[in-house]
Amino acid sequence: MTYDFTPLFRSAIGFDRLATIAGNVANAQAIPSYPPYNIEKTGETDYVLTMALAGFKPEDVDVVQENNTLVVRGSVPENTRDRDWLHRGIATRAFERRFMLADHTEIDQADLVNGLLSIVVRQVVPEASRPRHIPVRNGTGHAAPSGAVYAA
Repeated sequence: MTYDFTPLFRSAIGFDRLATIAGNVANAQAIPSYPPYNIEKTGETDYVLTMALAGFKPEDVDVVQENNTLVVRGSVPENTRDRDWLHRGIATRAFERRFMLADHTEIDQADLVNGLLSIVVRQVVPEASRPRHIPVRNGTGHAAPSGAVYAA
């Protein structure tokens, strides 16, 4: 299935990346389900990504922010001693999960506690990107005084 983003471009400027992201998601084949995870909004600009990583130690996990992508990789070294498994239901297979991040997003910290990896993500909008007041000029090259009324 293909999506047409032409209506979006009629009324929005600079959203080319958004269309690319949406297209990639729509065209994604098999999305891995391992390891399971939650994404929680904890504040206006704060989020926590929690991944279930039973059997992993902190040194088995790699968390990297590459531009606007968060990459989480995990690999547990094979145990050299032989085991006689009767049932093996706890997966400790290697994985790589990628999460697209919004612009101006930072990873604050990553903690692995009781088999849960928690990654704190914060969106920090720089001062230059915050709303600013633009004075409306009167056409003479000078800003009109606040509240000024001009007769026709």
